[in-house]
Amino acid sequence: MSWTIERENGPDLNLDEVLRVYRESGLGERRPVDDTERMAAMVRNANLVVTARADGELVGIARSVSDFAYVTYLSDIAVVRAHQRSGIGRELIDATRKEAPQAKIVLLSAPAAAAYYPHIGFAAHNSAWVLNP
Repeated sequence: MSWTIERENGPDLNLDEVLRVYRESGLGERRPVDDTERMAAMVRNANLVVTARADGELVGIARSVSDFAYVTYLSDIAVVRAHQRSGIGRELIDATRKEAPQAKIVLLSAPAAAAYYPHIGFAAHNSAWVLNP
């Protein structure tokens, strides 16, 4: 099966499709998918959204906040389980990087994906800090 990768405007995305991707990828376990207002704001306010579609169906999303010059914070990368390990995640990251080629990409990995990122060129950074609300 082939897919297309493209930059889209977060506010233009169908929230039900986005929520399905989060749920079917496993990322929904760590995101507020039952709070649709909050999820809508997350998608709407991300200034760099790259999607993957298979036959028109949304199957992956990379949601970022970027200044397009120094850093891109890749907040979420989600690919539905049926399409994982097919190269879509890597293509989403590559497309994100092409939108801001001079900016470094920073992400916080889900525990289950931590071993994946070094294989595609990411370096671990042991001084990240999180201040929860």
